[in-house]
Amino acid sequence: VNNLRESFLSDSQTLRKHVMDNILTVKALITFFMQKNEPPLDKGVLPWLGHALEFGKDAAKFLARMKDKHGDIFTVCVAGHYVTVLLDPNSYDAVLNDVTSLDFKHIRSQLLQRIFSLVLPSIKPEAERKLMERHFQGLSLSKLNNTMNTHLQWLLLSDQRGCDATEWREDGLFSFCYSLVFRAGYLTLFEGKDNAATVYTEFRKFDDLLAKLARRSINRVENKVASSSREQLWELLSPSWLSGGSGPSSWQRNYCHLLQEEGVDAEMQKRALLLQLWTTQCNAGPAAFWLLGFLLTHPEAMEAVKSEIRDLTLQDISLQHAPISLLEAHRTPVFDSVLSETLRLTAAVMINREVVQGKILHMANGQEYHLRQGDRVCLFPFLSPQMDPEIHQDPQIFKYDRFLNEDMTVKDTFYKNEKRLKWYTMPWGAGKNMCVGKEFAVATIKQFVFLVLTHLDLVMCDPEAKLPPVNPSRYGFGMLQPDGDMQIRYRLKRTQHEM
Repeated sequence: VNNLRESFLSDSQTLRKHVMDNILTVKALITFFMQKNEPPLDKGVLPWLGHALEFGKDAAKFLARMKDKHGDIFTVCVAGHYVTVLLDPNSYDAVLNDVTSLDFKHIRSQLLQRIFSLVLPSIKPEAERKLMERHFQGLSLSKLNNTMNTHLQWLLLSDQRGCDATEWREDGLFSFCYSLVFRAGYLTLFEGKDNAATVYTEFRKFDDLLAKLARRSINRVENKVASSSREQLWELLSPSWLSGGSGPSSWQRNYCHLLQEEGVDAEMQKRALLLQLWTTQCNAGPAAFWLLGFLLTHPEAMEAVKSEIRDLTLQDISLQHAPISLLEAHRTPVFDSVLSETLRLTAAVMINREVVQGKILHMANGQEYHLRQGDRVCLFPFLSPQMDPEIHQDPQIFKYDRFLNEDMTVKDTFYKNEKRLKWYTMPWGAGKNMCVGKEFAVATIKQFVFLVLTHLDLVMCDPEAKLPPVNPSRYGFGMLQPDGDMQIRYRLKRTQHEM
């Protein structure tokens, strides 16, 4: 019996050792190939979900933690998808310039269906972009800017009609900026004239739930609100000519004609107009809020911008000239630096691609990583370059002159790992997918702030107030929005030259 027992124990130990040796060998092989060929993998503790909850709650905080843990490149599991996150701006071009192994069409189609209930199976993004470039750049841009200025000025002043010139009015700064900029943009780009206020109200309800729609984390009550606002916006945005009527040529009409040529029916064309409303109006209003908010909470920056504007108005003493003409005719280095700094701190786009065929990613530091077919790639410029302390000193702090050289020229020389950066801030995306309406949005923000500072006395209700924190659920959807608001008081200036 003892002999049998010893033989059994010996065989068991041999077998156990053999199994353990094989397990260790397999693990070593996996680790070897992961280290040599693929970015570090972090699956999270929840099967399938992985890091989805943390990612959706605050993507910036989560990805910053992953960056500290793994470095500038890593792969995470998010709701069944393996997403390789690249945070080295010197290596971004390897993703941005690859249209063979990486593609956005499938991801875009999924988001359009989730958010806008929109299906555009045959539309070619290249044709759509070419159309938008024709209407939002070049000679068309100048006309748009002038029309936008007319609407901004009319709305700003009409909201003050019937008020005593010395009477202070109160509002939330975000509400004030978003409402005015949105309504002016709507009147400029869309054909509705009498329903701008209603469209804005429904748009805000819809936009508040957009991130949850995209991430499929919306509850039943919220989904009912989003669906109701979405349907009302479809009807409000639907022009008469969409049902066979006639109307003047416009970017809106040409866009629908492009969709029609691609076989998109009238119902989907109507839904596509809501997509264009969100695309054209979701960024300028929030950006104007942050810019004015930073100026109000940083008196030195406010004085520097006002001084520059005073110089402009002295050169063109009559403010009968449209603000856009003044801003186009004269350099505004301080104003431009303030805008760039504002966007650095509050623009948080995510650039996503699907790996449609296996790819070797060549990093700027010489390392190579294999990206697997079916996985996704994500660039998050908000973390790097925009909030990267290796690139921007004290990145959490607003510095109005961060993008100014001592001779008042634009500072565009920044480094990471001793290499000069091509991308040192990326509020509008980059490469071939850079926002088509970038110049129009920049002009709109500058026009609005110029008009506010030259026509209104604007102060915080609480002189010691601070800007509200950002809403963390908005990371990845363009301009960030505040979680709350900042109360302001404003009134018409006695004269437009009072600064």
